[in-house]
Amino acid sequence: MNSNFFQPVDAAAVPRFAGLSTFMRLPAVASAEGLDIALVGIPWDGGTTNRAGARHGPREIRNQSSLMRRVHHVSGTEPFSIANVADVGDLSVNPINLLDGLKRIEDGIAAIVAAGAIPLAAGGDHLTTLPVLRAIARDAPVGMIHFDAHSDTNDRYFGDNPYTHGTPFRRAIEEGLLDPKRVVQIGIRGSIYEPNEHDWAVAQGIRIIYMEEFVRRGAASVMEEARGIVGSGPTYVTFDIDCIDPSMAPGTGTPELGGFTTREAQEMVRLLDTVTIVGADVVEVAPPFDLGGMTALAGATMMFELLCVIAGSVAAGRVRPA
Repeated sequence: MNSNFFQPVDAAAVPRFAGLSTFMRLPAVASAEGLDIALVGIPWDGGTTNRAGARHGPREIRNQSSLMRRVHHVSGTEPFSIANVADVGDLSVNPINLLDGLKRIEDGIAAIVAAGAIPLAAGGDHLTTLPVLRAIARDAPVGMIHFDAHSDTNDRYFGDNPYTHGTPFRRAIEEGLLDPKRVVQIGIRGSIYEPNEHDWAVAQGIRIIYMEEFVRRGAASVMEEARGIVGSGPTYVTFDIDCIDPSMAPGTGTPELGGFTTREAQEMVRLLDTVTIVGADVVEVAPPFDLGGMTALAGATMMFELLCVIAGSVAAGRVRPA
């Protein structure tokens, strides 16, 4: 263990149900200076078109993350021993003004990146990923591995509104933030508005792996292809909790039947261990629709899984903060 790295509160000294709520019981710090990985909340759901409530996601994910321990039981990774990680709090958001809200998120993530840390965020709805990408991909587009029930590449909503949680990746491609030929979407399913709803994404070069294909092939095969698509270049990972079946993650804005089990989701994220991850998020946890905290627990667990693979990459020198 590196004695200079922040450590979670010792559960033998303070029980896991006690103390202030932070991500994985890590210290809360005022800035990302000196961190390898910054855990950050984005309590904003200004792009939600259906069931609102993801603004409460970071708080409940923090609560459930007290159940995360220090060592990954499969890989043996000890993330807090090989990377300096802390909770940098929630970004200052504007719940009333959408454009100002997006700018505040971008500026907050840009400060984390400028400090030399990799952001691992808890949303918030999926529109929050757009300003995160604006901060991370200012100099060059990145690839993306996207776990979701929805492609989120729609163009407009309610007339001419370009910004919703169903449009972030169309905007990101238009703005040159994503290289669409290095984007793979996994778990897409559910009814759609138009027969050609996904045609634009496919035409840009995005690889869509529908849930039915995942069921036929399995996690190992799908993730081997995903790693090949993004290659060794900088890659963002975005995990929409609605990729998980609502029987296991009901607390989300747009649930779709027939999704991943939590075990399948964990397996896929573990197979990202060779990917150059420059940022990641877990989004769309909406506690008002949750049952017993199970969705927030799924979100906290996926954050821990992502943390372990990112910390492993940092320790191995495959990826360094900017």
